[in-house]
Amino acid sequence: MSKKINPAAPPARLGRQPTTSRAELSSVALGLFIERGFEQTTVDDIAVAAGVGRRTVFHYFASKNDLPWGDFDAGLENMRRFLHDLPASMTVMEALCVAVVEFNRFPAEEAVHHRARMKLLLEVPALQAHSALRYAAWRGVLATFAAERLGLDEDSLEPQAIAHVFLAISLSAYEQWLRDEGTNLIALLQEAQAIFPRIFDRHPATIVGKEVLP
Repeated sequence: MSKKINPAAPPARLGRQPTTSRAELSSVALGLFIERGFEQTTVDDIAVAAGVGRRTVFHYFASKNDLPWGDFDAGLENMRRFLHDLPASMTVMEALCVAVVEFNRFPAEEAVHHRARMKLLLEVPALQAHSALRYAAWRGVLATFAAERLGLDEDSLEPQAIAHVFLAISLSAYEQWLRDEGTNLIALLQEAQAIFPRIFDRHPATIVGKEVLP
């Protein structure tokens, strides 16, 4: 018996299936940004490429500037939980070193896309002002943890200085990684982290907290 066709049913979608997750939309957008340039790519372009409506894009991302960051907020929440679960026997410096490395760890097959993502975020002028907001949120996770461990207010100098130092460490490692494709990001992060205690050991008068910078 032949199958009856409901004339009221919508036609089957041909070609690309609609993209409906934050990670997929970010990936589609990243591909277009690389191909056409960030400024030259519109939200409508991204919606068409993803097979969704413009409203769907804005359901997942507040603006085009948010798209290269992917699910950054979920990553911050994961780092917050990771820090919380670390043993109290670890010093603040040890805990933050481990957490920052884990936050930036990704599968080898994602290296090409991650490199392209970071080149956009670090080198496209239109994204740099927005990136400052994301960096502030990232520092906030570290400052909150450091403040709780040290018994200080989150907005006080020491937790804020610690958070800024770790952001500087991370960005310097990323810049080296982007300049040389033969380098390993995790190794660069660990090397950069090891530099700061050695610097302060040479200048002990600048050390504020012995637990933070032993």
